[in-house]
Amino acid sequence: MRILAWVAAAICGLNYVIGRVFSWLALGIVLVCFTVVVQRYLFATSYVWMQDLYIWMNGAMFTAVAGFALLRDDHVRVDIFYRPARMRTRAIADLAGVVVFLLPFCWIVYTYSMPFVARAWGYFEASANVGGMPGLFILKSFVIAFAVLMALQGVAMAIRSILILAGRPELVPAMMRYSPDKTPVGSHEEAA
Repeated sequence: MRILAWVAAAICGLNYVIGRVFSWLALGIVLVCFTVVVQRYLFATSYVWMQDLYIWMNGAMFTAVAGFALLRDDHVRVDIFYRPARMRTRAIADLAGVVVFLLPFCWIVYTYSMPFVARAWGYFEASANVGGMPGLFILKSFVIAFAVLMALQGVAMAIRSILILAGRPELVPAMMRYSPDKTPVGSHEEAA
């Protein structure tokens, strides 16, 4: 059981670091978008590569931080039954959700996007816009990263459920524990 707890902690640590790093792209998106607007409306000039840049940064950020959002329990959830439920009931719901929905979804995304990404890497795909950015193949790789990071965090959630159902909640990694108000600790900023 301790090995499972260690694996869950390692996955959570990975998604935490990636989430913290890539969340800074939000600032870059705002700055580049502001620059594009100022250039267009004050100086009557525009650069296609800058427009590509903030759109690509947006895509990279949202795909890279999806696992972090799942760690923090920031994804949309219907809490009518889940939030007031006991810890074991939530563990069963999480385990079922991961096995029935999340992991198959991640597998489908990975399977169907791999040829798409491989083809983009095959000819180092760039922006379709004249004057756009090179390196679209790198951005498309974030789809694979999304599927992998979400699946890994799903595995960590399944491990949390297994530990709780096995009567070993003390082994659950700190950032995945439930707080007294029955929300995962990771969803609160002070846990960071």
